[in-house]
Amino acid sequence: MLLAILLPFLSFMVRGKIITGIICLILQITLIGWLPAAIWAVLSLNNARAEKRTDRLIRAMRENGK
Repeated sequence: MLLAILLPFLSFMVRGKIITGIICLILQITLIGWLPAAIWAVLSLNNARAEKRTDRLIRAMRENGK
């Protein structure tokens, strides 16, 4: 989470989203664009975590339903 706030583009790069990371870096280069880039990275990270939780829940429900 700290990485997403301090270096938003690197947060995308670490997760394998290279093109998104480059776009975020271009946005982050400007002082005004740094804040939206940081918010974008944090929201993206939270969405990715939520998707993983949902996938685990669905997988558990399928296993218990059999």
